[in-house]
Amino acid sequence: MNDDVRNIVLGVVAAGISATLGWLARTYLWKRKLRRKQAFFGLPDNSESLLVVNRGASGPELAVMRYDVFALLELAALIKDCNAHAQVLPHDAARQGFGERTEFCVGGPASNRRMAAHLSSLLPGVRVNVDAEPSPDRGAFQVGTERYRVEVGKSEYALLARLTVEQSNGTRPVFLFCGQTAITNQAATRYLARNHERLTRKYGDSTFVLLLRVVNSGAYGPDVVELVADVTREAKTPLPAAAAPRNSHRAS
Repeated sequence: MNDDVRNIVLGVVAAGISATLGWLARTYLWKRKLRRKQAFFGLPDNSESLLVVNRGASGPELAVMRYDVFALLELAALIKDCNAHAQVLPHDAARQGFGERTEFCVGGPASNRRMAAHLSSLLPGVRVNVDAEPSPDRGAFQVGTERYRVEVGKSEYALLARLTVEQSNGTRPVFLFCGQTAITNQAATRYLARNHERLTRKYGDSTFVLLLRVVNSGAYGPDVVELVADVTREAKTPLPAAAAPRNSHRAS
């Protein structure tokens, strides 16, 4: 074998080794990213999860509002990316406890009994006005001593929460997407889909409750979302029996 042939063979071998090392590195980084995502959502390979949604008022069959369908699609994509599976249940048919499966609960407490139960037991510092009669406070959130009113199509709020309980040992969380209107439910799921990597870096597998504001949904739909505050401490602190809201927030 002369020098030219030897150099060609060595070049081919070196290129093969470099390509193999590059592939191994990319595979390692991809798997590490996937494991972090699976840990954040509590969705290891082939695990089961639960999507809890409102049951429409059109009849006894499961009927879901258009924006809640879009929210489910956002969540279904995340679940599929984690190599996991999902079961969709109406809110009045979901009667399991915590910790068995990761749960994604969509909708406000006025139309979602499961959401109402979660807020009552897991977030005692949150109150949602579910009065049927029209009033300025209809649909308003109270978080701690602060009140957040809804201006439909202009300024609407949503709570996005990742909650764990002792029974799950932190590995099977409950995600809440509690909006003042249907479009804000979708906005909260889209915010999670777009920002889960940043949230993973900040919170890991810990509990958090975020207050989001959806800006001018009449023009921008669910796309323009502002993070108002991390309200975890306020949401998890029980309200005094006669707690009154301190301020009312409206868009300027």
